[in-house]
Amino acid sequence: MEAKTLFDKIWDAHVVSEIEGGPSAIYIDCHLIHEVTSPQAFAGIEKRGVPVFRPDQTFATPDHNVPTENQHLPIQDALSKFQVDKLTENCEKHGVSLYGLNHPYQGVVHVVGPQLGLTQPGMTIVCGDSHTSTHGAFGAIAFGIGTSEVEMVLASQCIMQPKPKKMRITVNGDLGAGVTAKDLVLYIISKVTAGGGTGYFIEYAGSAFEKLSMEGRMTVCNMSIEMGARGGLIAPDETTFEYVRGRENAPKGADFDRAVEEWRKLKTDDGAVFDKELEFDAADIEPMITYGTNPGMGTKIKSSIPALSEIEKSEQESFQKSMNYMGFSDGDVLVGKPIDYVFVGSCTNGRIEDLREVAAFVKGKQKAENITAWIVPGSKQVEKQAQEEGLVEVLEEAGFKLRQPGCSACLAMNDDKVPKGKYAVSTSNRNFEGRQGPGSRTLLASPLTAAAVAVAGKIVDPREPVNV
Repeated sequence: MEAKTLFDKIWDAHVVSEIEGGPSAIYIDCHLIHEVTSPQAFAGIEKRGVPVFRPDQTFATPDHNVPTENQHLPIQDALSKFQVDKLTENCEKHGVSLYGLNHPYQGVVHVVGPQLGLTQPGMTIVCGDSHTSTHGAFGAIAFGIGTSEVEMVLASQCIMQPKPKKMRITVNGDLGAGVTAKDLVLYIISKVTAGGGTGYFIEYAGSAFEKLSMEGRMTVCNMSIEMGARGGLIAPDETTFEYVRGRENAPKGADFDRAVEEWRKLKTDDGAVFDKELEFDAADIEPMITYGTNPGMGTKIKSSIPALSEIEKSEQESFQKSMNYMGFSDGDVLVGKPIDYVFVGSCTNGRIEDLREVAAFVKGKQKAENITAWIVPGSKQVEKQAQEEGLVEVLEEAGFKLRQPGCSACLAMNDDKVPKGKYAVSTSNRNFEGRQGPGSRTLLASPLTAAAVAVAGKIVDPREPVNV
């Protein structure tokens, strides 16, 4: 019997039909939708007179373009109001489950799915959002799709997809003190580059990933897309099963036990062949921070920005353009550089563990006066848990204020925009030009590093005492 990768096992189980030398029709187990990429898709199926084929496998929540303050009031922004109203109308019309604004389950779609047990091992999961790769942390094939593909899944619960190549990234060893899942993935992207995963689906293997919590694994898989990959996944294990157990949409009782027996088979066979293999040592990873305008432009926090001469000739022009935009010079050391904004949130780092990490660091300290800090929980459930655990109180005593759930300053579709020329240390996933607002300058980092920066008012190593 042929040895198979985890990816192949899940993919092959979901192939409905294949075109020789072309794409496959893949059945989708869970379709997540939000207010920005779904209106045109619903309009498309209505124009053709086609119903939603599997409304019971489609789940909606507004997140990208919602305000993070005063959500109980009517939405002021006309586009945001239109999109949220349209999502509500479409879900009611087509019998789709909706966790709307002020619903106790509303939030960032990739935080909500796992929390509700919608995300399970062995599934295929899609959403009109590139960071759908997050759900791969459960041993699922999860990827983002375009609006025309959202329409295709609404109409047929299937999607046409070419089979990607397979890459395995293995990291063994223990992460050091102050080194988090975000640092782990930023380190990998800095080595692989922002385009190094193009055409691949990545399996993460090795003890460094096995020791991560589910939330840490979600952070890693979330950023697979930032190295150009179609998605990323991690084989499910006891950590996965315990996370899923008891969640609202998870199997219950004997059904759960039977599901776990099947989930245990979801691992790459010995001898299975990958198109590409990479290995890294966890001991080499330190707190990371980006300095440029793509997530691959990252460095250890105490290291300097590379010299222009170290950059490949073909990349030097874009590197220099990036440095000009960021206001940095090659060879600069980032530690000590003043920062204006700190953003903790997004589908990358807006979970309860992230808020716990920030609260633990800032407890008994005060936010620097020059820092505007946005702490945005990834969902209403995270918000509620943060209140119940006393994290909100700790944050407020340190000068921070929790906003309400949404994508917020990750992509600045709402009012949460970093002003032109200002520097933001962000726990989100992208640092493109203008990503957090026109002319804004973003440095990606972990929640722990963001907390340290918020207290110091400048870039600091989170492993060292903060001198304000």
